[in-house]
Amino acid sequence: MKNLGLICLMLLFVLMGSCKKNQSPNEDEANKIQDEKPLNLQCYIAIYEEDTIELKINTLKDGKINGDMVMKIDNMPIKDGEIVGEYHGDTLISAYTFIQGANEKMTYKNPMAFLKKADTLILGNGKIENYMGASYFAKGIPIDFEHVKYKFTKVDCVDK
Repeated sequence: MKNLGLICLMLLFVLMGSCKKNQSPNEDEANKIQDEKPLNLQCYIAIYEEDTIELKINTLKDGKINGDMVMKIDNMPIKDGEIVGEYHGDTLISAYTFIQGANEKMTYKNPMAFLKKADTLILGNGKIENYMGASYFAKGIPIDFEHVKYKFTKVDCVDK
């Protein structure tokens, strides 16, 4: 009987150890993206009525992007956060992780899609679905890049 308990305990430790091994590659990849030097930096701005969105994109060696985005939407708290994604053809599919206003304890994450046309990025509108707390674009429903508010023009990058 003692042997059965000992075997179960050893099996539990093995399973816990293998779970942690599966988590570390994701952490390593996230650290690698942050540590990697960008190939180039591009800055954009979109203005629509009283709204202003500033976007800085770093293009990395492997084709992935990361950067910062600040959304100043009229009559709403400022959204400030990080954008991470990659290009699929001429479309940048990304995730925007941000805080809203002064509430630094709560973070939000939304999917975003940008269509690149020359020196312009167009922020698309798509149907967003939620599953287990994660937001993503609905499969099979195209993202609209025609009827949009925000068209980003390329600007010179300025350090703040």
